[in-house]
Amino acid sequence: MSFPLLRLLALSLALVSVLVGQAPATPVAPATPVAPADPAAAAPTAAIPLTGSKRQAPEQKPVYDEKADAKQDVAAALVRAKRENKRVLIQWGANWCGWCKWLAGTMKSDRQVARTLNYEYEVVHVDVGRFDKHLDLAKELGAEFKAIPFLTVLDADGKALAQQNTEPFEAKIDGKDGHDPKKFDAFLKQHAATALVASDVMQAAQALAKQENKRVFLHFGAPWCGWCHRLEDWMRRPEIAAILSKEFVDCKIDTDRMTGGQAMLDGYRKDAGLTEGGGIPWFVFRDADGKVLAHSEGPKGNTGFPYQPEEVAHFATMLKAARLHLTDADIEAMQASLNAIRAADTK
Repeated sequence: MSFPLLRLLALSLALVSVLVGQAPATPVAPATPVAPADPAAAAPTAAIPLTGSKRQAPEQKPVYDEKADAKQDVAAALVRAKRENKRVLIQWGANWCGWCKWLAGTMKSDRQVARTLNYEYEVVHVDVGRFDKHLDLAKELGAEFKAIPFLTVLDADGKALAQQNTEPFEAKIDGKDGHDPKKFDAFLKQHAATALVASDVMQAAQALAKQENKRVFLHFGAPWCGWCHRLEDWMRRPEIAAILSKEFVDCKIDTDRMTGGQAMLDGYRKDAGLTEGGGIPWFVFRDADGKVLAHSEGPKGNTGFPYQPEEVAHFATMLKAARLHLTDADIEAMQASLNAIRAADTK
């Protein structure tokens, strides 16, 4: 299945959500050097259960997973950041801290901030408890703080690019304590990774394919595209990645984040006799010399993530047309995997 580009606006709007958590009865100022001695003093005002005909509002999910292994979470975020040319943003904080929850809320509720984070960052919320948790990790990453929330920006290799107290972002929003989304977004953009050039990414993949006698699996997608993520997640499944790596060098072109990415997609579609502006994900198989062997436009339009039976069938046809190393059993295994996803969804 593919996502029409015209649905981008709808997807962007879907990023907007309600602020996380309730404001504490007495806000915990970020300048507070240590946690309050009485935990109840900093806890949010408890919701009063409603009785009779009204139902109690569902509890909000805590911002910070107090049982998480933060070191493991950061390591996983770095892997994703490396793959997507992103940064890792760590928000050090705790569930008792009102300012921490307000900042996390701004990260979700402000459309521009949410977009920047979705496009440019892998976000990790690290629980510091009462300043007695994960301080070894903070020290390892060079984060020295006596107040929360506190921000650390890492590059994809784990190098700290910024250590930022959040006081400069504080502001009154509609008369309430909060954070200025424009100032926060400017900080995020300042430390975002430099955009990759689509042609450079393609040339590197092509050179590797020639060296290893493989094809290039060139697929186009964007951060907002759900079907693009489903395709990429499926391709990364260990059993599928093992099969695909026999035949292909994986080459993803981000049409929104890479310089020249959209123009490259338009060029491929034009060469295939198709109009510009079709749905994504859209992909082609190229040989080591750059010749297009197959593309994802099937009998009923763009296959995108192969989901419907006819799309899975077209994907198999593409594989058979391009293969050097894949066996019939390999192709059948991939078809079975795709069909199983659809069957599981229908349940």
